[in-house]
Amino acid sequence: TVSNTERSTIVQKYPDLRGVVHTHSEWATSWAQAERSIPAYGTTHCDYFYGDIPCTRQLNEDEIATDYEKNTGLVIIETIEELGYDPLTIPAIIVGHHGPFSWGTDAFDAVHNARVMEEVAKMAYRVEHINPEHRRVRKELLDKHYLRKHGKNAYYGQK
Repeated sequence: TVSNTERSTIVQKYPDLRGVVHTHSEWATSWAQAERSIPAYGTTHCDYFYGDIPCTRQLNEDEIATDYEKNTGLVIIETIEELGYDPLTIPAIIVGHHGPFSWGTDAFDAVHNARVMEEVAKMAYRVEHINPEHRRVRKELLDKHYLRKHGKNAYYGQK
């Protein structure tokens, strides 16, 4: 569950995000605890997220002691702003040493994105162990898979 404070902090900044979800799912939380973004290694990831799912920095001592939930929302916003992307193109993030958050245009969309994030987190872990010399998916393939479903000229999938 996401607290009202975390949700309202994020939604105030990004009003198009109508649903926000926070879980402690096993695979995505493992990436958060390792303070690593979830890399885009394949087309399943690219179908839903337009790049790596970022990991925020760990909250500092003061942020933990004072307004913890609000500061969790603020570190999410900070990371999105620093990376300079539209949060609907990568509708998820993992908070360092904490866990995953996802969002969407409604609650259903946010839950769906949380579920997909969990699966791509599991796949990314496996990729790194099957082939330690892995590479991220090519930009051209990322563009093809993401934009054919979400771009202005989207044509793939059900409407």
